[in-house]
Amino acid sequence: VQLQASGGGLVQAGGSLRLSCAASGRTFRDYAVAWFRQAPEKEREFVAAIRWSGGATKYADSVRGRFSISRDFAENTVYLQMSGLKPEDTAVYYCAVGRVIWGLITDPGAYGNWGQGTQVTVSS
Repeated sequence: VQLQASGGGLVQAGGSLRLSCAASGRTFRDYAVAWFRQAPEKEREFVAAIRWSGGATKYADSVRGRFSISRDFAENTVYLQMSGLKPEDTAVYYCAVGRVIWGLITDPGAYGNWGQGTQVTVSS
């Protein structure tokens, strides 16, 4: 599965962005799709995940209530709608896909395929 992440940009605090993660090569069926982010000099951290079949979701505490992950079957795409953005949300955002058991859904090491990353910058 090849992943193409897009939608990043520069936004003021309180603003919104929608990130997209499009798959090519095969569908997301049977996979979990997640977003991670990495700020300069920090570890890559889990943001949100969705199981393609069934649609179960999980969010990091830092984004719950502000971010929403969803999937589009027709477009074979996963979206991350980000609202109420804060300067601390500034990072490169990566989407990842893998056959991941739910107990490891927040572990970046559990994912085999990664997109190229898209920069999100939130100004104060």
